[in-house]
Parts: sequence; C-alpha cells; structure tokens
Amino acid sequence: MKTKKIYHRKAIMAIWFIALILFNIRCSSDTESEIVDLNKSVEVEVTAVLTDAPLVPPRIQAKANTKVIVHLEVIEKTMRLADGVDYTFWTFGGKVPGKFIRIRKGDQVEFHLHNHPDNMLPHNIDLHAVTGPGGGAEASLIAPGKSAQFSFRALNEGLYVYHCATAPVGMHIANGMYGLILVEPLEGYTPVDHEFYVMQSEFYTSGTFGAKGHQDFDMQKALDEKPDYVVMNGSVGASAGQNAMTVKVGETVRLFVGNAGPNLVSSFHAIGEIFDKVYVEGGSLINRDVQTTLIPAGGSAIVEFKCQVPGTLHLVDHSIFRAFNKGALAQIKVIGDENHTVYSGKEKEEVYLPEGSAIQHISSPKTTVSQQAVPEKTLEERLAAGEILYKQNCMACHMENGNGIGGTFPPLMNSDFLQARPDKGIGIVLHGLQGEITVNGNNYNNIMPAVALSDDQTASVLTYIFNKFNNKKELIKGADVKEWREKE
Repeated sequence: MKTKKIYHRKAIMAIWFIALILFNIRCSSDTESEIVDLNKSVEVEVTAVLTDAPLVPPRIQAKANTKVIVHLEVIEKTMRLADGVDYTFWTFGGKVPGKFIRIRKGDQVEFHLHNHPDNMLPHNIDLHAVTGPGGGAEASLIAPGKSAQFSFRALNEGLYVYHCATAPVGMHIANGMYGLILVEPLEGYTPVDHEFYVMQSEFYTSGTFGAKGHQDFDMQKALDEKPDYVVMNGSVGASAGQNAMTVKVGETVRLFVGNAGPNLVSSFHAIGEIFDKVYVEGGSLINRDVQTTLIPAGGSAIVEFKCQVPGTLHLVDHSIFRAFNKGALAQIKVIGDENHTVYSGKEKEEVYLPEGSAIQHISSPKTTVSQQAVPEKTLEERLAAGEILYKQNCMACHMENGNGIGGTFPPLMNSDFLQARPDKGIGIVLHGLQGEITVNGNNYNNIMPAVALSDDQTASVLTYIFNKFNNKKELIKGADVKEWREKE
C-alpha cells in the first residue's frame, strides 16, 4: 500500500514537472514571437523598393534587423476612373492605390513624406503598422512643397493599410490616398510562384456610374455611403482584361488584399478558386479552405491558392452588384494545359423545358415597367447610356467585345441574325427568346430572359449594340420601342 502511495506521489510530481516545462516553453515561444528587442542594434541600411499595384516588391534579404529608408511623394493628378471618365485623384506615388511598402518585423523605418509643390492641399500619412500617435499622422502633416521625416520600429507582423489622415479624413481616403504596408516575419513567408497586390476602394462622384467627362467628389453620397464606383486597384478594369495578372497552371499565388473603404466591407472571393490559406485580417491567424473572406474597411487579408486548371479567375467583392455594376472586379489569367480530372468543362448540353415552363422575366411579368415621357436622345446620348446598360445587363453573357461564348451565348458582333430582324431586336429585349437559332452559321439553343427595361432604356442599349458591334448603324428611338411593345 505504501509503495502505491509513493508511486502515485511521484506520478503527480512528474506530471507537474512536465506541465511546468511546457508552460515555460510556451511563454518563451510567445515572448520571442511577440516582442522585438528594441535595444538590438540595426546592422544594415537599405532604401525600400516601392511598387504600383498589382506588383509586389521583393522581400528584404538581410539576415538581421534593418534600417529601411522610405521615400513617398503625394501627387494630386487627374487620371482615368473608367472609360471616358476622369477624376482628380489624390495619390501616394502618382497611382491609386499607393505604393506597396515591404519591410520585416523588427526593422527600423526612416520615413520621408513629400508633398509635391504643385499640389493644392496639405496631406499626411497614417500607417496602421505604426505604434505611435496617429500612426505617424501627427509627425507628417505638411503643406505643398514641404517634406516631413519620422521613424518607427515595426513591432508587429502583418499586412496593414496606410492612408491620409488630414481632415476631412474620409474625403482624402475617398479621393485615392491609401495603400498597403507589409511587415513580414524576419524569416519571410513560405515561397510561392507569384505575389500580387490588390486593393478595393470606393468613389463617390457627381455623376452616376459611367457618366462621361470629369467627375467631382460628392460629399453627400459619401455621407450616405452610396458609392457610384467600387473598384479594384483604383479604376474600372485596372487589373482586368488586357491588364489582368497572368500565371501558369500548377503555380502558386499569394494575394495581398486591402480594403481602403472608406465605408464598405468587402466580401472578397475568387470565382473559380478556393483559398487554401487565408491570413485572417492580415494577421497571423490562418484559416484554410475558404470560399469568401471578409475584409473590413481599413483592413486586409493575405490569401494563397494553387492554380489547377486554365481559365480566367475573377476576383470580386461578392456583394455581387458591386462587381458587375460598379467595377469591383480584377482578373487572373491562368494559362496552360487542361486538367480534366479536376474540371471537365461542359460535357453535354440539351434543352430542359419541363411542362408549363416559359421564358423567365428578370422582374415579375405582372410588373409594369415605368414609362415616363422622356425626350428623344441624340446618337451620342444613346451610345453613352447604352454602354452603361449593356455592361449591367448583357455583358456577362455576350462579353464586353460582343463575341458571346462559343456554343452557349450567340455573338452580337456582326450578327446576321440581329441584322435580319425587322424589330432590330426590340422584341428580344422586351419578351426574351428561346429555341434554336442560327447566328453567323453556328447553331445556338438557349433561353434569354426578358429584361425589364423602359422604352427609352431599350432604345439606348440596342443603339449601342448596333453601332458598337459593327451591325447596321442605327439610331433606335423610344417611340420605335413603344410601337413594337404595343404591337406585341
């Protein structure tokens, strides 16, 4: 009995001893990962390499904590917001978003902010990576033609937003003054094949989405949190189409994603991919196998994935009308061989018409489209209005260039089918279309839903289609649509 008690006492002591060791190891590990030795001397000095989106600078290769010198210039300039739309941006480095800054935990940063003498306003910078008053804003407020210098130690690793914090702060952010600064672990992240910089933001303009000409900032829309544009990398299509990022099948990708706001939360999603890893809110917490990740205004995320099949990945805010109606879309083109074990593509198509089925309406067929008297537009006015309507209602199926999708959605470009219709396509827009048709020698068998557009809107979108896509040049009038609507 006595032997059992001694054995029991020894076992308890051994358990406590092991627990104490594990506790000390954990505390030591936490201390080492969370605290930078501020007394450790900086042994290396480098000038930061800064890049414009979607490019990311190379990591600093020094083996010790480093003094990193950053020069960033504020430039106010007029640039493209969308095709035919200009805006006077306030920028960090001449582009929106601002330059990507890359440092490491423990680095000493000597920061120089320059306000170009041609600018009209004072500016400063608030870096969320800075531990100090205003994130550096108090030390960096400068008038045009002035420079400011301050220093900070990078204490916490992660991906951080920076922005101007001069009053009114929201206006300075809304006009383009934001970017990302990465504070990576001293040992760096796991190597990947490609790293890209993507940042979402909003613009509040005097005109509606797509309205041509120079647009001014609208404070009331900003206060109401109703942006006309929600974009990736500063403008509509900045990193899409011909500007899309490009990778190869089998390569790994890391995206440094920011959300400048100033108001909206982003539901960041890659159509056609799943995020293998997400560094939640740009910090050290890792989530895996994620479809969509929330990025708050003034926040970030790091996402990683491997590209398994060729095609175009659409990076969107999955508050989806922002993506397809306000510009919140970027693209990655994946090139290489098909991988049918992962994704087959379309294997078969046939018409499915259950008993009682009919063409669907985008709005209830019982709903009458409001038909207010609208003065007839000129050709130029119809083309401008039609372009916006086309992008909102037609582009997803028929593509921006009007070439459609082979075997699925017919082309509008040089369409012999459309040109032969006496109604110039009015009936298709008003009532939809189903059944087999032949367009430019190819057969299509699909269903197009009826679109709830007014007579004036229908005239504009069809005028755009006929003139943009090399069909017979036509100026379709609202009265023409009204006549056909009443006929049918």
